[in-house]
Amino acid sequence: MSLRFSIRNCEHTDESEILSIINESARAYQNVIPSDRYHEPYMPTNELRREMGEMTFFGYEQDSRLLGVVGFQPVKDVTLVRHLYVRPQYQRHGIGRKLTEHVIDLAKTRRILVGTWQAATWAIEFYKRRGFKLLPNKDELLREYWKIPERQIELSVVLGFEKPLRA
Repeated sequence: MSLRFSIRNCEHTDESEILSIINESARAYQNVIPSDRYHEPYMPTNELRREMGEMTFFGYEQDSRLLGVVGFQPVKDVTLVRHLYVRPQYQRHGIGRKLTEHVIDLAKTRRILVGTWQAATWAIEFYKRRGFKLLPNKDELLREYWKIPERQIELSVVLGFEKPLRA
């Protein structure tokens, strides 16, 4: 198996692949998050189109196949890591780590935030292993930097990463 990979900007022509990756991966939330927050498809086409207009998606591509995606969104004085998903059969191969590192490297802000479901303990642990810390003021942060419903704020957590100061 070849290990040639790249991380590249996703275009609107990647829409169906991005949807496939997100919706396949998000099945992990089924029966984990409350049923009023989980639906099929997890991300409908119109929602992805709106999100693609608000942020930059990067894709991890190996041998010309998109295996993972992440959204990158500068908001005010922070950078948000959004929609980090890897095709289930390629998880635990370093793809999520590489996409996260890519977004951290690109961030022009020192503080990077990610929000996820409180019940998605595997996602929380993933980010903690990369140096993110759970933040106590999650409601305030979610209202300030995200556009999500109150119910999602209630069920979510925020993790933060501080980029080291460069000399």
